[in-house]
Amino acid sequence: MAKELTGRAENYSQWYNDIVNKAGLAENSAVRGCMVIKPYGYAIWEKMHEALDKMFKETGHQNAYFPLFIPKSFLSREAEHVEGFAKECAVVTHHRLMVSPDGNGVVVDPDAKLEEELVVRPTSETIIWNTYKNWIKSYRDLPILVNQWANVVRWEMRTRLFLRTAEFLWQEGHTAHATREEAIEETFKMVNVYAKFAREYMALPVIVGHKSEGERFAGALDTLCIEAMMQDGKALQAGTSHFLGQNFAKAFEVQYATADGGLEYVWATSWGVSTRLMGALIMAHSDDNGLVLPPKLAPIHVVMVPIFKSAEEHSAIVARMEEIKKEAEALGISVTIDDRDNLRPGFKFAEWELKGVPVRIAMGPRDLAAGMAEVARRDTLTKESLPQEGLAQTLRNLLDEIQDNIYRKALSFRDEHVIKVDTWEEFKEKIEEGYFLLCHWDGTAETEARIQEETKATIRCIPIDSYVVEEEGKCIYTGKPSQRRVVFAKAY
Repeated sequence: MAKELTGRAENYSQWYNDIVNKAGLAENSAVRGCMVIKPYGYAIWEKMHEALDKMFKETGHQNAYFPLFIPKSFLSREAEHVEGFAKECAVVTHHRLMVSPDGNGVVVDPDAKLEEELVVRPTSETIIWNTYKNWIKSYRDLPILVNQWANVVRWEMRTRLFLRTAEFLWQEGHTAHATREEAIEETFKMVNVYAKFAREYMALPVIVGHKSEGERFAGALDTLCIEAMMQDGKALQAGTSHFLGQNFAKAFEVQYATADGGLEYVWATSWGVSTRLMGALIMAHSDDNGLVLPPKLAPIHVVMVPIFKSAEEHSAIVARMEEIKKEAEALGISVTIDDRDNLRPGFKFAEWELKGVPVRIAMGPRDLAAGMAEVARRDTLTKESLPQEGLAQTLRNLLDEIQDNIYRKALSFRDEHVIKVDTWEEFKEKIEEGYFLLCHWDGTAETEARIQEETKATIRCIPIDSYVVEEEGKCIYTGKPSQRRVVFAKAY
């Protein structure tokens, strides 16, 4: 099966597409730009959903659900916000179909035009803040800490499975606070929740930082992000947390009575991650044999493949595997026994390797008699013979080791590909070689735009937790004074 995959060095983009398709994660649908997430891919997303949802609730947030459709007038109330999303909006204009007068299918009923067009949710700030107006009257009603798991539509012209699709799944947190300080604290808290999830579950080293003004979320006063490096050296924005100030509260007249009888506008945040994380997971860890999954997000931790020639051998080996499986599942390990009798063991090995299952166990008659099992690791592609006795606990320890090893490998790769650059000529050279560049920037949107125009590189973040370099220098492009370095890279 690995032979069916394009090599990373040969064509990285096609390699990614091959893994998504051949590992059974997703496929294109009949609707242009939209994807079908297949059961195996959705099982990984469910693991992400479960872990993040737990983390949100541990920080005091509750889940709610808001409408898919947003009145067009709502988007007009916050000028910067509507400008940021206007070109990506899908709009509903009619509410009914009718049989075509010529009898050939159905057409839009011209008499069913809506009084006001409805926008299919590109993000929910407007509909939520219109709702919060009814929820918030007093300081006693604050804070509101709400999260929504939903789908959104952004009418992308160039799409790619998981990374950029017209419809995608995500979560979006929307919180309301009495003070500026509380809202800013929430913004930082949630970006750090994302960073913790990326590092501990996805085994993905990320850089936390501020977005430049030109890269900020539409309508935000500040955007914090986590940026990850893929194996081709490009950046992928894996999550964002936005300080919205009072912009949306003022747009929707959301005020609260203070303890001393005054009236104040509410302070807001929003934050989200999406199925784009699936793309990050694939591109950060996988190899030319297929998907590589960190155990914490793997739907199947261990696959067991019996090797036999006779019915008696088959029965005895599977019976022993069932015992080991029961012991492993008691320790929280997900185990599948691949007992298909129409496929050779070698084919099964390749298939599960392609799907990224962290551990594979093979057992034949000799292994059974000797009380041993062949255990193969997906992350290192190595294998060894281990005792069946106590194997469940050995697997538990091994999965933890694999999780840690995948992270350390990705961290080492990233650190090797982050460099300081101080001349424009070196910048142009290194940005083409797949590096994150730590450079001085004069702080102007004009310079940022010129650099992007000439090299396609953007400021990924102004780092606050990794690669923080506060030092005097000169802008890489204009030579004007700069007080710190920022991270430039090409990005997905």
